[in-house]
Amino acid sequence: MSLMLSEISQQPAVLDGILSRPSEALARLRGHFARRPPTMIAIVARGTSDNAALFARYLFEITLGIPTMLAAPSVSTLYRKLSLPPGTLAVGISQSGESTDINAYMEDAKRIGAPTVGITNDGSSTLATLADEVLLTGAGTESSVAATKTYTAQILTLYRLSQSLGSGIGTDELRAIPDAVEAQLRHEAEVRQIADEYRDMTHAAVIARGLNYANCFEFALKLMETSYVAASAFSGADFAHGPIAMVDEGFPVFVFTPPGPTAPETARLLRRLAGSRADAIAIGTEAATSDLPFSHRMQIFRAMPEPAGFPADLLTPIPSIIPAQLFAAHLATCKGLDPDHPRMLTKVTQTM
Repeated sequence: MSLMLSEISQQPAVLDGILSRPSEALARLRGHFARRPPTMIAIVARGTSDNAALFARYLFEITLGIPTMLAAPSVSTLYRKLSLPPGTLAVGISQSGESTDINAYMEDAKRIGAPTVGITNDGSSTLATLADEVLLTGAGTESSVAATKTYTAQILTLYRLSQSLGSGIGTDELRAIPDAVEAQLRHEAEVRQIADEYRDMTHAAVIARGLNYANCFEFALKLMETSYVAASAFSGADFAHGPIAMVDEGFPVFVFTPPGPTAPETARLLRRLAGSRADAIAIGTEAATSDLPFSHRMQIFRAMPEPAGFPADLLTPIPSIIPAQLFAAHLATCKGLDPDHPRMLTKVTQTM
């Protein structure tokens, strides 16, 4: 078994640990935000952590109504022009906590007076040292270059951060997530079989909207770095505005199809794709895809709880990414590649 597959299998325990551990930092943040809530949130990250940040943008704006931006580190590190309005909370996300540009951005944010929160897997890292408050993901050592358990740990930690900001998401509701991930993992053989059918795949499109939009970028990244597939991630709306023209018979299109506000538009797009005879592969619940034309369905997780007052897809992003992670790991193996050691990549990438 590859390290990547081993670390994918560890996710239920990692996620359960996040929900089980008391966090003094979250308690302090809850008190601070009750007195002085942020008027804007700026999140800085790279790679997989940047995909988690994209999820957070949707989460915070939908559940908190706080404008949230994904920061461009180069504005600070190369152009020296960082400016944040008063009341901005700066959040840095880094698995290692040693990404030089992320840490430089956070230092500059502190210098101009922004409160800072670091989310990292390493409590002794530079990011943990410089942030005002640190939220540790506690995912344990991740040896495969391809991040899996640290991505879902970051997402669950972002749910917890939203709680401290007053989102109203209940911890009991979040406790459904580890069990849903466990249920996904029981269907690994089905995903492996689908991956084997696509062992000759060299290109693909990955589509999602809303709270799962980050997942299409994360899945595309995994396909690129582990299997060397030229995978492009798109919002379903953007895809319909031009890129759909490249799709013809047999073109692989992976589509996240959760229930909720994004479902009707996604269904319309899929019916357009059916005319091109594309190979559309669904990642979603059976109820959301049963009447749609798919070549395959990786719809292997049960419907998630729908917390009162929130959209139906609120808790789907973590369970949704599991079959995508499994597919990428098995596709690499089917291609005779090593998913743990992609060419030209290292676990920690330092850029400015």
